[in-house]
Amino acid sequence: MNASEHKKHTDLLVICHSYNSFQKDQTDLVAPQFSSVHVLVRINPFADIGMNIPLFNLGNYTSEYKIDRHNLPDNTTVYPTKVWYFPTERGYRMLGERHLASVEAQIRDHTIKFDLVHAHFTWSSGYVGAKLKERYGVNFIVTAHGYDIYSLPFTDAVWKEKIEYVLNTADAIITVSQKNLACIRRLGVTTPTFIIPNGFRKDLFYPRDTATCRSQLRLPMDKKILLTVGYLDFSDKGQNYLVEAIKKVIPVRNDIFCVIIGVGKDKQALEKQIRSSGLEKHVMLAGGKPHSEIALWMNACDVFVLPSLQEGNPTVLVECLGCGKPFVGTNVGGVPEVITSEKYGLLAEPANPDELAEKILVALDREWDREAILRYSERFAWNEISKEIINVYNSVV
Repeated sequence: MNASEHKKHTDLLVICHSYNSFQKDQTDLVAPQFSSVHVLVRINPFADIGMNIPLFNLGNYTSEYKIDRHNLPDNTTVYPTKVWYFPTERGYRMLGERHLASVEAQIRDHTIKFDLVHAHFTWSSGYVGAKLKERYGVNFIVTAHGYDIYSLPFTDAVWKEKIEYVLNTADAIITVSQKNLACIRRLGVTTPTFIIPNGFRKDLFYPRDTATCRSQLRLPMDKKILLTVGYLDFSDKGQNYLVEAIKKVIPVRNDIFCVIIGVGKDKQALEKQIRSSGLEKHVMLAGGKPHSEIALWMNACDVFVLPSLQEGNPTVLVECLGCGKPFVGTNVGGVPEVITSEKYGLLAEPANPDELAEKILVALDREWDREAILRYSERFAWNEISKEIINVYNSVV
């Protein structure tokens, strides 16, 4: 099936938990291959209370945290899909049927036509996609991004059964790393699986003048700036280990300024750790930022750092490479599948602030070949990655 035939006959339904960064970028690029694209974004006002997201005007809910409606393709429509549930373990387990009911209500209310469903994350979007395949007789693809495949199905027998149902119902599985593929193979799954890493937008993440970006963001000109971006969660993203590492770096280099971008449940704990460590002049919590602004922060930094304890294939990794910035991170998930050479970055073991501090110091002292980093990043640009996604679509339609 060529691209024109695909566009003529197929309507795409995307089900996801947020619509910015990797979900939006890849959907924008594959959209021209379809007659129409409808995106249903799950939002939960109960959970968002903890994210400091306002609950008013939910019918027009367009928080940057959840939904980026900027510059949508002409054939693409995005619908906030409210799913009320308490953000507890029990509430999360019950989420599947509630999410399905909300999605089917949107389909009815807006008379949405679709031939292909692409769900991001196995739970709960993947569960909804599996049920839609059974009820509407459509093709279904699920992308297993991270915790939903390396952690969730191995939690207990109930979760294992749920995730295996989703994966076995799918016509094709996309996952973002060899590490994730190994997890899928530990399950009773026979569905064809494709490894396609996350990508970055070349029109947004490209080299810019560092001094100009720092001036625009009011960052110090005379410091070595480290940057990390991610949800504030010590058990997953490990920002507490980064702060410990900074404390060890300061006696060697006092010219360090670390910017932490993100929102999340451990914000107060992180603030307390920074104060108790006496690092207020060296570490700044910048809060959440829209995806469109992250490129400025990346271009303002000297080194990008990701201290995660677990990952699928982090988008910020390839975005920083697209800006020509070196990466310092942890040897988890798909990270070592991208950082295959010390020409592009350095890796430490997770939860090891001593080693992380050592790698940061090495990175700050090294003369990095920015052109080599940029050449390598080309393979992760969305315009290349989207071709692989379209091939998976064609394989099932």
